[in-house]
Amino acid sequence: MNPTNPSAERIFNNRYRVDGTLGNGGMANVYVGTDTLLRRRVAIKVLREQYASDDDFVTRFSHEAQMAAKLSHPNIVNVYDFGREDHSYYIVMELVDGSTLGEIMRDERVLPEPVAVDYAIQIAGGLAFAHRQGLMHRDVKPANILVTKDDVVKISDFGIARAVSEHTLGVTQPGMVMGSVAYISPEQAQGHDIDERSDLYSVGVVLYQMLTGSLPFTGENPVAVALKHVSEEPKAIDPATTGVSPAVAAIVDRLLRKTPQERFNSATELASALREAREKPHAAHGADGLADAPTTRIPLAKAPPAPPPRRSVAPDRPAARDTAVIESVDTTNVAQGPDRRWIIFPALLAFAILVGYFALRGGGPGASAQTIAVPNLVGMGATAAQQELLQRGLQSKVTNEVSETVPQDHVIRQDPAPDTKLSKNDVVALVVSGGLPRVQVPDVKGYSAADAQRTLANAKLKFKVVPAFSASVPAQQVIDVNPPVGTSVRQNSVVTLTVSKGTQPIVVPNLVSLTVDEARKKLAALGLKLNVGQQTESDTIPANVIASQDPAPQASAEPNSAVNVIVSTGPATAAVPDVVGMDADAAQSALQAAGFNVARAYTVDAANPTGKISLQQPEAGKKVKKGSNVTAFVSVSGSIPDVTGMSVAEAKRALLDQGYQIGNTAYTQDSSLEDGKVVRTEPEANASVKPGESVNLTVMRSGG
Repeated sequence: MNPTNPSAERIFNNRYRVDGTLGNGGMANVYVGTDTLLRRRVAIKVLREQYASDDDFVTRFSHEAQMAAKLSHPNIVNVYDFGREDHSYYIVMELVDGSTLGEIMRDERVLPEPVAVDYAIQIAGGLAFAHRQGLMHRDVKPANILVTKDDVVKISDFGIARAVSEHTLGVTQPGMVMGSVAYISPEQAQGHDIDERSDLYSVGVVLYQMLTGSLPFTGENPVAVALKHVSEEPKAIDPATTGVSPAVAAIVDRLLRKTPQERFNSATELASALREAREKPHAAHGADGLADAPTTRIPLAKAPPAPPPRRSVAPDRPAARDTAVIESVDTTNVAQGPDRRWIIFPALLAFAILVGYFALRGGGPGASAQTIAVPNLVGMGATAAQQELLQRGLQSKVTNEVSETVPQDHVIRQDPAPDTKLSKNDVVALVVSGGLPRVQVPDVKGYSAADAQRTLANAKLKFKVVPAFSASVPAQQVIDVNPPVGTSVRQNSVVTLTVSKGTQPIVVPNLVSLTVDEARKKLAALGLKLNVGQQTESDTIPANVIASQDPAPQASAEPNSAVNVIVSTGPATAAVPDVVGMDADAAQSALQAAGFNVARAYTVDAANPTGKISLQQPEAGKKVKKGSNVTAFVSVSGSIPDVTGMSVAEAKRALLDQGYQIGNTAYTQDSSLEDGKVVRTEPEANASVKPGESVNLTVMRSGG
């Protein structure tokens, strides 16, 4: 099995990474993955949503999965872990390098008897171990049996089989698919109690299919198949026509008994019987072990069969159990002479032949010949045709022949022709349609989709196209074929073509408001590149931040392609106006009008008039970004101005203009000045004080 790439990487339990898809089943999807902790390859089986949403099923499944995880046997697939991720339930299992038994039989149809027996022994060994642990499988079938490249058989899906079996109410429910019904035991089909012998019945069906290439029971729907398991006897394996040894044929016959008590008591007993049959192929295995199979030769030392028991004189009474007793005869003192058995036996044999002959002809030696008209069976279903012949007292012999016109399992022709007169138990040969001829799936990998479809049509096959992304296969070319190339299938079968859609596009993320470095890292993680196309000024977007992008967010882009962005350089620049020599207020207004923030500073400069700008930073004419700070230095005298007699507001303004800070304000009644007028300052007027120092005011206030 070749895994295909999943649509997106997924990791379960922060440990099991999904690397590819192995297959999809009715109950779960199977992926090949990696245990990132132990660095080993694993198989990850994820339950389908219809089962994961059923609480009762999940409870049963969880319990059985935990039990299955305890099974450690060479013929059972190891279960490593079980858990839940979001709404998905998963099992982590041993990854088996090989194929399912179903795939092997699909390719080879009939397996050589030594191979089939070896596989059955290994299946029985795995089941025996599971049964000893108290765990039945309940769904033994080729799809659940894996075979490694070294021919080691491993049984899988113990937990799922148990949970689904209990989840399924009948064979018509969604959980019980046709593939499972083909191998179901009669008691399981009827909903009766089951035990380990139910698994052995399923093993018998699998062994029957390996040896003959067909199932013991088939039908148009699951119900029909289940009813046949319950009510019909399977067609026995004929060693003369199939080449299967009598010993193995007898084992299969015993496994397929309707009553569990008539089967083998355990998988261990079955394995032993298979090993004995391998050593003694011409012995038939009955309930009491191996016995010599009957042949056409009559051993000289064997006595003729005993006559049947006489009819009871009291037929309404239960008859005693008949017991065959063979007594030894002491011939020590018997006179030597002809053995009378050699005189009686040939006569009995001749008489038996005559009786059998006339019985087949419909009567004894004096009976009149009974003739039966052969019905017209052409076009009938094979089973119905055989039943019709049996009802009329005729036998049938069926051979298969491919046909493009007659439906599968329907009679193509018959011999003798209709209305022919036959005697009772005469044989009518039926040629039954095996369906359309088989063809091999051609190798169209790498073909264009159109060429692949034409090739399949020429091979008389239908097709279905499934698109998929591929990093290695160009668009419109075939990536894979299912069934695999070389598989033998019926004409008009549907072949699935996985056709490349090219490299999977990448969804472009939103880069606006990210810095250039942040955007470049984000794109690199997705397999994309960053291209700074141009820059633009912006009063609202900081410098080195992306203002716009192309393609837009959520658009699709090819891997390794570039996303073009426009990067902000920040606010626009302007020349700083010349405010030296201007009044402080006028200078501030001019700078603000040019788009700058103004910061005042004070400096003692006797060379410049007080209150005028003596210096600015940045200097006049320099281009800087709007919104930047420009410092204007105001020239002051460096001494406290005389503010006596001024109002408080006037005094504060005069002090601020000289670069001083306003300190505390105190009040006094000891002055001839009007209320609210400044009486004095601290430090006092005309004192030399550096700009920036605080000056306290004393103010007149009458009336306390």
